[in-house]
Amino acid sequence: MTEKKSIPSVTVNYKGTGSSTKSNELGMRAMQERAYEKRGEQYLLIKSPPASGKSRALMFIALDKLNNQGIKQAIIAVPEKSIGSSFANEPLTKFGYHHDWHVEPKWNLCNAPGEDGSKVKSVQSFLGSEDEVLVCTHSTFRFAVERLGVEAFDDRLIAIDEFHHVSADEGNVLGSHLRQLVARDKAHIVAMTGSYFRGDANPVLMPEDEAKFDTVTYTYYEQLNGYEYLKTLNIGYYFYSGAYADEILSVLNPNEKTIIHIPNVNSRESMGDKIKEVEHIIEELGEWQGTDPVTGFHLVKTPEGKTIRIADLVDDDAAKRNRVSAALKMPEAKRNRDHVDIIIALGMAKEGFDWIWCEHALTVGYRSSLTEIVQIIGRATRDAPNKTHARFTNLIAEPDASEGAVTDAVNDTLKAISASLLMEQVLAPRFNFTPKQPQNGPLEGFDYGEGGYNPDKENVGFNEETGQFQIEIKGLSMPKSQDAQRICKEDLNEVIAAFAQDKQTIERGLFDPEVVPQELTQVRMGKIIKDRYPELDNEDLEAVREHAIAALNLTQKAKEALNNDPELSGRGNTALIDGIRKFTMDVRDLDVDWIDSINPFSEAYSILSKAMTEQSLKAMAEVISGKKPDISLEEARDLAKRALKFKNERGKLPDIKSADPWEQRMAQGIAVLARIKAEERNG
Repeated sequence: MTEKKSIPSVTVNYKGTGSSTKSNELGMRAMQERAYEKRGEQYLLIKSPPASGKSRALMFIALDKLNNQGIKQAIIAVPEKSIGSSFANEPLTKFGYHHDWHVEPKWNLCNAPGEDGSKVKSVQSFLGSEDEVLVCTHSTFRFAVERLGVEAFDDRLIAIDEFHHVSADEGNVLGSHLRQLVARDKAHIVAMTGSYFRGDANPVLMPEDEAKFDTVTYTYYEQLNGYEYLKTLNIGYYFYSGAYADEILSVLNPNEKTIIHIPNVNSRESMGDKIKEVEHIIEELGEWQGTDPVTGFHLVKTPEGKTIRIADLVDDDAAKRNRVSAALKMPEAKRNRDHVDIIIALGMAKEGFDWIWCEHALTVGYRSSLTEIVQIIGRATRDAPNKTHARFTNLIAEPDASEGAVTDAVNDTLKAISASLLMEQVLAPRFNFTPKQPQNGPLEGFDYGEGGYNPDKENVGFNEETGQFQIEIKGLSMPKSQDAQRICKEDLNEVIAAFAQDKQTIERGLFDPEVVPQELTQVRMGKIIKDRYPELDNEDLEAVREHAIAALNLTQKAKEALNNDPELSGRGNTALIDGIRKFTMDVRDLDVDWIDSINPFSEAYSILSKAMTEQSLKAMAEVISGKKPDISLEEARDLAKRALKFKNERGKLPDIKSADPWEQRMAQGIAVLARIKAEERNG
């Protein structure tokens, strides 16, 4: 086995204030209190990480709607039956609230026998009853709307858990039903998700529908910074060659509580037989000692002499798997850290799976959905006594130039980098940007670092309590419309997700040595935002673009500062903040033009070059280098518009012979547009 080390793409340190786990006089934690303040809204979207208490937040809101807002009943729809247990009875009055949460057993359809289609009669019976709460799957709810019509749900609360399963795509039935409910405007809707991006090109909601929702955002940073025990979260990827099971101990520490997700049998990383893969992993860990007769866990003696307990959720034998699943739900699983040591799964133990002791989520092979990655990482981000560190590792096969599937390998690697870039944004504190103006001054509650606020320079302030940056940028455009303001405040990560998943963008950003950063930051990002928000005018499109690229590039430059300065990275929970301060102090002006001149993928490439062999890196570059695109008509038009802005500012058009590569590129855009127009004139 080749000894390599996992290269972290980012390590985020948190202060551990305990604030996110403390309750107020009504028994509400910080996120729940924030959501409850919006309880009067008809349409509410709660974006909050796994383990932040979304289920209980919904209970508080639903009970207020049922008792004080004239709502007749509440229907909670969850993606799969196992998540229905999150909405079981809760004695909320015991902790200070006015009402208890109660679900009659017959109305928790996640526990009822039968198929989703046959449960529609139960939904119909519930709607005609005096009872208040029903829990069912997304599937049951879809069938119920199809058969009973949206009008059957008038004056009722519809709560959709794991809302990222909804899509604005016409083929998404749940999304279609949601649009009908919003159009009818007689139901209340609460949507909850830990990851408001689906991982495909489709938005969760159409912009006109999303604009009707009031949003409650509780960030990963707030959640983890407010934990009592967990202090550090590491996100990284590791490349291997050969069979993954032979190299798994390079990243798997048997002394860490770990969930291993093995690859889908059809994926490139699969060894072809999932049962043998599990056996292979067990053999790598140590000597099999049999199974526990009560739990069904494998008992494995490691070379150090410790016996570890391994739960196998891959085995197709229903009796065995059901026993293991039941053992993982025992009260001991929550109370006793040593109830189980390692869980090996394939399709299970992701969304909604709660094992608080998990310290390492190890995923083999790229997962096609960014949402799935966020959910898997969420398995490791629970707070638990004496658990100070958690990590997510993506184990990926290195591209091999001798393989026929080298293109697939390259695509998977690009997707892994894309997911890593996005997670860095998700885990960072929130960025609030403002233009640098002479009248600006320090904001209350924000720390501006050594020397305090400087009126002659762009300042970076940080509010530790709220986990927010306040950053001044010279020349920054601000959003005018309500929609654009909401996007800049709430949805920058969704914009960045679309940008980081754009194949052409990430390919050129990583492997085209001639790429001009502004082609990515202005042209590609501009196009992505225009396609995503066609209703915005040009001023608002530019404001959203500038905010999104500033958020992405500031995080990347902070990461670069941390990776290049051991003293910075050793500063615990202030490391990221100090990283951002360091590079902003090092530049003469923190302005939009400077931010646009940064390649957002340069630090990702630097990390990749350390994590991958030179041969594999060369194989990737060769696959991508043959795809350098010509300037399209749309890109030529965009370059020409930016050339016009350049002329207005500098009094001359861009020169194709300029030493500035961006000026050259704008001039090329004008030339391409002129050529296309000439060709059209000449027939």
